[in-house]
Amino acid sequence: MSQGHNQLNHATWECKYHVVFTPKYRKKVLFGHLRRSLGNVFHDLARRKECRIEEGHLMPDHVHILISIPPKYSVAEVVGYLKGKSSIWVAQNVERKMRNFLGHKFWARGYFVSTIGRDEEMIRAYIRHQELADKQLDQMQLKLSSS
Repeated sequence: MSQGHNQLNHATWECKYHVVFTPKYRKKVLFGHLRRSLGNVFHDLARRKECRIEEGHLMPDHVHILISIPPKYSVAEVVGYLKGKSSIWVAQNVERKMRNFLGHKFWARGYFVSTIGRDEEMIRAYIRHQELADKQLDQMQLKLSSS
């Protein structure tokens, strides 16, 4: 077997997923202190579920994660756990400091998930270059609005 695979007692596995989710109403609140801290929170929560975040990028209004999840957990279970516990963290650490903050209802209900399969490097590059693509889109919109 390849060295890139993980092992449980009765299984050798490599299950990686590209997951994207957004704050409720796509509010652009993932800036500054919250953005820096959420990365550590997600990594910590993933370790608790025996998962590993291999790539991740917090955009102003959405989150991209390449996550490795053991087959004993469903993707829905892990994503629900990450969103739920991080929402509680946001409520405890941010809600008290800001007015009109959603707290426990921080993340929108749904999410996007895709298996990685053989396209792992392409997905990794896509996640890494999210910020660059977002800046280019903003520049294009400025040019269109000034015309």
